[in-house]
Amino acid sequence: MHDRHVSVIGLGYVGLPVALAFGTQRRTIGFDVSANRLADLRAGLDRNGEVSREELARAQIELTDSIETLKQADFHIVAVPTPISAGAQPDLQPVIRASETVGRALKRGDVVVYESTVYPGVTEEICVPILERESGLSFGTDFTVGYSPERINPGDRQHTFCNIVKIVSGSDAATLDLVAEVYGSVVTAGVYRAGSIKVAEAAKVIENTQRDLNIALMNEAAIIFDYLDIDTREVLDAAGTKWNFLPFTPGLVGGHCIGVDPYYLTHKAQVSGYTPQVILAGRRVNDGMGRFVADRAVKTLIRTGRAPLGAKAVVLGLTFKENCPDLRNSKVIDIVHHLQDYGLEVQLHDPLADREEALDEYGATLTDFDALNPADLVVLAVPHRDFLQNTGALIALAKPGAVFADVKSSLPLEEIRAAGLVAWRL
Repeated sequence: MHDRHVSVIGLGYVGLPVALAFGTQRRTIGFDVSANRLADLRAGLDRNGEVSREELARAQIELTDSIETLKQADFHIVAVPTPISAGAQPDLQPVIRASETVGRALKRGDVVVYESTVYPGVTEEICVPILERESGLSFGTDFTVGYSPERINPGDRQHTFCNIVKIVSGSDAATLDLVAEVYGSVVTAGVYRAGSIKVAEAAKVIENTQRDLNIALMNEAAIIFDYLDIDTREVLDAAGTKWNFLPFTPGLVGGHCIGVDPYYLTHKAQVSGYTPQVILAGRRVNDGMGRFVADRAVKTLIRTGRAPLGAKAVVLGLTFKENCPDLRNSKVIDIVHHLQDYGLEVQLHDPLADREEALDEYGATLTDFDALNPADLVVLAVPHRDFLQNTGALIALAKPGAVFADVKSSLPLEEIRAAGLVAWRL
């Protein structure tokens, strides 16, 4: 058992499970700049749905926005978001601000470990100078750093912080040993010691880049098969009988990781003098899928004899993935906007999304399910468990002979067609 006093800076989807794990072991400081987030957690409420009220009550987490409280810790874990800008460039401002905060709390002997997704070099080349400037201390002599990439999968109850192998790294051998010891005290799956901080940073971005490219391949195949009038799901079922065919499927790629992390790697590559080809091509395919779904849904609608202008549409689901309330970087909004561009009147419903956040983030108004009007086009964009448990009610939203677009092929075609609807799926 280590003797370090842990703090976690940033209590979102990543930071809160980390703080909970260490807080179950001993008193842990949980730091966040959002007064609303702290108030919710003090009341036992995690609006992200990742941690239960009972789990929060059991953990010894001192929730604070005070740097003075932060000074009590000597092992600081930074777990703040790393989004991209409107131009698909890395936005390091959250990490920079967190580094400034930790720097003001830093004292001799402290260790700072970053979990936020970054491109190789950010920890040592950007964060360390900030820590030195704010603390007045010398890196390597007074304090050291490490990097341990987050692997949290929002909404996933099976792969959790404690049972996923943790990559750890440190700025020197002693720090690596310490980081491995601290994380190893709570991560039952064990730790993997990376050879350097840059290796650990690169491992994180390549994990999600690989998934992004595999999904892009399936999305491009789905586009091709749509032009050829071949059902993609049937193709994948057939191809999946080969033992080494990878089980990726087409769909919308959003969220805070897969749709974002590749841009961190491509940015660093371009700065270093190389323009990536495959990675950026995959990003273009995936970023265009919302438009493709809307285009094909409207094309199918026109074939039924309905004009898009003034037609009614219902889009089911707004979060970036099923069974998760996370709205960040959702590509469903692309479908909504393109349908509206065609002149359709779109109603939007999601049982898990926060209404205020949907309005603030996307200007989208969520409608209660019972208040949805019959539609010429129904788009099942996100197959939440709540939806799949009541498919009859979803189908009943469509007018006779209307179009039902099942983006992720979640419902049997026979069920949709038996209701007299025209089915389309990605």
